[in-house]
Amino acid sequence: MLLCENTLCYFVLIKNISHHLKLSTMINRRSFLKNTAAVTAGGLLLKEKAFAEIYKGKLSAGLQLYTLFNVLDNDVPGNIKKIAAIGYKEIESAFSKKGGFYGLKAKEFKSLLKDNGLSWKSHHVIGAPFKMPPGAKPPTGPDGKPISIPPMKNLRDNMQELIDTVAEANIPYLVCASTPYGTTDELKSSIDILNKTNEACKKAGMKFAYHNHDGEFKAVDGKVPYDAMLSDTNCAMELDLCWATKAGIDPVELFKKHPGRFQLWHVKDIDKDMKGPQPVGTGIIDWKRIFSNASISGMKHYFVEHDMPADPFASITTSFENLKKLLA
Repeated sequence: MLLCENTLCYFVLIKNISHHLKLSTMINRRSFLKNTAAVTAGGLLLKEKAFAEIYKGKLSAGLQLYTLFNVLDNDVPGNIKKIAAIGYKEIESAFSKKGGFYGLKAKEFKSLLKDNGLSWKSHHVIGAPFKMPPGAKPPTGPDGKPISIPPMKNLRDNMQELIDTVAEANIPYLVCASTPYGTTDELKSSIDILNKTNEACKKAGMKFAYHNHDGEFKAVDGKVPYDAMLSDTNCAMELDLCWATKAGIDPVELFKKHPGRFQLWHVKDIDKDMKGPQPVGTGIIDWKRIFSNASISGMKHYFVEHDMPADPFASITTSFENLKKLLA
């Protein structure tokens, strides 16, 4: 991690200077400032190097397929081909209207992705049976009509089955996309599920992560659910940068507070009024600052996402092109 490396360099410098003072009185304030400046510059170079590595292909742009929820199932092979043609290299899957992995078995879907030059890195599941929050309206598509969501298996009731199914395709990450946390009891139950799933994923040879929305940052009975998830679990975190920003959270400060914990990112922008997601580069998020701190966060993969865009392919193309300019 850059923070650790820079700190280590600093202490080595101080130790060397102290040793030199004992041997000679020749060292003066000018040479000390010169040496200190060198360490500072070295730290900046390390940070810039980490920033550059992201943009030289060591970390490829990924896509969360939930972005295409309303169109993907209409022509899975054709739409996967379009995604690859835009330039994406990695995929994070989610549930689909066809069930399974867009109507395919895990190995079949992985083969389809591989045939198009795509690597399957992660899959989303839910923590408990889905239910609408009190007073909430059913989610709607671009046409304004309620979305038809097929029955979904969940970690509370189907944990091992879900893990085994994903493990068949040797996917690196399983991610809990959402889980109940609206009451103290729900939060306690969800943390228990996250911990059990994390251990089961380890046994299956994969990593487990939790994906946030903005609600996890709002206190429940005096306790912030996301803080509890960070402190009471050992799983990785998939930080949705849009929803964290909407909740008033500074992602970089979160990285510094919990270095190495945020192995996955969801990359989408948010408008100035904080109302909803936007393609990357069309909102208010400072992407260069966030990506410059990627090494502190522990990020291994990032996935572009846009919840229910009116034109998903236009959205993911805009995000990809803006990221390419940013990372050039």
